[in-house]
Amino acid sequence: MDTKSLTLLVEILDAGNLSEAARRLKMTRANVSYHLTQLERSVGMQLVRRTTRHVEATEIGLKLYQHGRAIREELVAARESIDTLGKTPQGRVRLSVPSGYGQFVMQPWLLSFKQTYPDIVLDVLFENSVEDLLRDEVDIAVRIMSEPPQNLVARELGQVRYVACASHDYVARRGLPQAPAALTQLPVVSAAVIGRPLRLSAYLDAQPREHVVLEPTVVSRNYAFLRAAVQSGLGIGVLPDYVVHEDLARGELVQVLPQWRLSIFGRAMYMLYMPNRHPPRALAMMIEYILACAHAEHEGRPGLLAPAGVARAPAGI
Repeated sequence: MDTKSLTLLVEILDAGNLSEAARRLKMTRANVSYHLTQLERSVGMQLVRRTTRHVEATEIGLKLYQHGRAIREELVAARESIDTLGKTPQGRVRLSVPSGYGQFVMQPWLLSFKQTYPDIVLDVLFENSVEDLLRDEVDIAVRIMSEPPQNLVARELGQVRYVACASHDYVARRGLPQAPAALTQLPVVSAAVIGRPLRLSAYLDAQPREHVVLEPTVVSRNYAFLRAAVQSGLGIGVLPDYVVHEDLARGELVQVLPQWRLSIFGRAMYMLYMPNRHPPRALAMMIEYILACAHAEHEGRPGLLAPAGVARAPAGI
């Protein structure tokens, strides 16, 4: 067994199938399969379970994958430290950010970062689901959630405050609900998870938490569209405060149930990334930059709350 064999195993498992691994390695599929077979013979055990479309690691294969990944990261870090000596930061960072938070809060941070480091390539995806970071080749994901995945490093960026709001036209026509339960009988504008009910948690002083299941009549993952729907009088919006804070401050929208504290999808905003003792320089810079921006923004901007917790990483990282 040698370093090349281990890194080949890493590439195969990261790619998910032999054909994709061959494309990434600029080899034929037959050649990749041959080298994998040779590695398995040298170990004396099956490392990968193959199907026509997918590969997955066996128990011993996963252990070797982890060693191989660590070796590859060390080699990349060593090569980068030599290549970047005396040069401006370079590299590529792929981020996956929520459509609302990404557009309304993070957009100026990312543009400023790119202006400061023009040689770093930013690849930004605006999406809301937490997928497999390795499979999707995502370096950093930012998500609202109650509890982050245990297999990723999670850095809390801050707390998110939700508000219910409506246009003056809607209030004139329909009036204001007096309790969260009333929202079940009214048109609601909000994001939702396909195939799952939208659960609203509502808190009032020391009273027990109320749970309300909502059925929005306008649903989207595009928060700019949801904001426009509320402004158009289509219903009561249940949205993160950062989406509508300025509209509320200018009096263009009316806050509904202002005495209640509302939450959907969890309240903490996390930055997630794969454990890596030696991240590429561009990735390490982006991680620290986002943390600094988020902590400054959440401490000083209305509608956002400072972090409630501390950084957490998987055991041993």
